[in-house]
Amino acid sequence: MVTGPAPAVEARTVLAVRYAETDMMGVVHHAVYPVWFEVGRTDLMLALGLPYTQIEARGYYLMLSGLSVEYRRAAKYGDSVTILTRAAQVRSRTITFSYAVYRAEELLATGETRHIATDHAYRPARLPDDVQAALSVGTR
Repeated sequence: MVTGPAPAVEARTVLAVRYAETDMMGVVHHAVYPVWFEVGRTDLMLALGLPYTQIEARGYYLMLSGLSVEYRRAAKYGDSVTILTRAAQVRSRTITFSYAVYRAEELLATGETRHIATDHAYRPARLPDDVQAALSVGTR
């Protein structure tokens, strides 16, 4: 039997677009996508066995240091959207998460968030080896 690298861990989050997330045209407002990214990231962390509450209890924050979104198609009120989230890059002090938002098979948006690990005094900190290893599963 031939084995290759383990498949990347990817969280799949399904959300219904709520009226409050739309503008007067019934289109999801651009500021909603980073909120959806956070929902996807939280789901991924749970899937990896790393809920944020545990990371913070161990003395770390994962502070946002960068955000990008590429909008391709409009999501609208009543749509069901799926956010695919994975850890794209893991380093000792930084993590990059990638996101893709779909309506059925139609790609609506892609994005990334970059995070720096800090201690509770907001000083950059090296993530523990077990946290790095669990997050790195998502990059394979």
